[in-house]
Parts: sequence; structure tokens; C-alpha cells
Amino acid sequence: MKLTHPKGKPLLSDSSNHDGRDLESQSYHTFRSSSPDARSSSSTGSSRSRINPRIVSDAILGLSDGLTVPFALSAGLSALGDTKVVVLGGLAELAAGAISMGLGGFVGAKSEAESYQTTVRETTDLIETSPSEISSIVHSIFSVYDIPEDAIAQIDSSLHNSPDRLRDFLIRFHHQESAPDCNQAWISAITLALGYFVGGFIPLIPYFIAEKVIDALYSSVAVMGVTLFVFGYIKTGVVRGWFGRDNVVASLRGGIQMCFVGGVAAGAAIGLVRLIGN
Repeated sequence: MKLTHPKGKPLLSDSSNHDGRDLESQSYHTFRSSSPDARSSSSTGSSRSRINPRIVSDAILGLSDGLTVPFALSAGLSALGDTKVVVLGGLAELAAGAISMGLGGFVGAKSEAESYQTTVRETTDLIETSPSEISSIVHSIFSVYDIPEDAIAQIDSSLHNSPDRLRDFLIRFHHQESAPDCNQAWISAITLALGYFVGGFIPLIPYFIAEKVIDALYSSVAVMGVTLFVFGYIKTGVVRGWFGRDNVVASLRGGIQMCFVGGVAAGAAIGLVRLIGN
């Protein structure tokens, strides 16, 4: 039995035409691939370019922490009444926090890469030692789509003819993993560290300008109120979308939520410093 496309093109090629265009070797761009063929086919299949979602996630995480933690610290140190103390303490926290965030991102990305390599080794060993179990896995993947048994048998047979394709198929559709970028660890580290430092430096700017610490505190609160709202709005818009009533309302809610979180953190820091001082 041979499956055919509605336009008459065969979905499964004959064994003499296994040139990488079989059903199971098609490129599914939900998962990122580091191979040149996959990248070229992705670029021809869609003209829309998208930012790596991992970079967006790291940037949001770094900015979110940077906009709240250093702001709360500087607000708390303002209770001591010395702008120099606020600036020095804030810069010290920024440096330590940025390094910590960067190292965390680097170690996390390295762990993901090691986990992927472990999955590749285990899958390769399973292919070599237990073909029957592999056939059961392939069958379970396709059976949920009500594909006929003889069609699944053809797919399984075609996959077994190429161990490399079989391994890639299992990693993508059974383990649901994709090959990480070789530079992902450094990208995550730099993105998190820069996001944290940039976000945390904003509330310190008024303390470099104002002479009185109370004036700097009020200016910092005003600046951070606007910054937190804008960041919350943009963060939600990036995730949900920019247009439509529901998306706009959700973005406004995200901005208000960020202001609330930053205000609670700053208020708690100020109260704690004054409590300890008294």
C-alpha cells in the first residue's frame, strides 16, 4: 500500500528513491536544527525570521530580576541617608548579581547540552541492541494518528534502513529534544548578565545626579514606576501579541503587575532597613 498526497504525489518513496525526501526525513521546524540542510530548507519554506525564543526568555529573566532586586536594595539603602552608600552598595550588588546570573545561565545551558548528548548516546545504543523495542516506539508514535498498520510498517522499515535518520527521528519525536546551539551557553550567560546589569543600573541613575538622598529616592521611584510598567507591557506583548483587545488588556495588566512587584520589594527593603536601624 502506498500513501499519496491529495495532489497525487507519493508520501512514501520506493526503496530505490531513498534520497532524504521520505516522510520521516522531512524538516519539522518546530524544533531547531543545527544542520545546514535544515537551515536552508527552513529559509526557503518561510520568509519570516524569528528571534531565538531562548534569547528572549533569558533577556526577560535578566531584566526582570535586574529591575526589581537592585531597585529594592537602593530604596532600602536610601533609609541610611547617604547617596554614596546607595551608589556603592548598588554597584557592588549589580556586579555580583550580573556575574551570578551569567554563571547560572552558562551552567544551565551546559547541562542542557550534556543532557542532549546523553540522550543521543542512549538512543544510539538502543537502536543497536533492541530493534524490536525501537519498532514498538515508532508504532506508538504514529498509532495515535490512526495511520494504517501497513503504512506504519513501511515507515518503520524505511527508518531502519538509515540508523542516523532513525536516531534523529526518535530524538525529535520520542524524546522531543532538539540539538542545542553550540554557543548557547555563552549567549545565555551574556544575555542574562547584561539584562540584569542594564535593568539594575536604571534605578541608580538619580543617585548620581541628586545631592539629597530623599530627592534621589523619589526620582528613582518615579523612573522605576515608568520603567517597570513599560517592561511589563512589552514583556507581555512579546509573549501574547500586540494587537487585539485581549492582548492589550493583558499587556496593561502585565505592566501593573510589574509595578506592584517592584513596589512591594522596595517597600519591604525600606521597612527592613529602618527596622534594623531602629
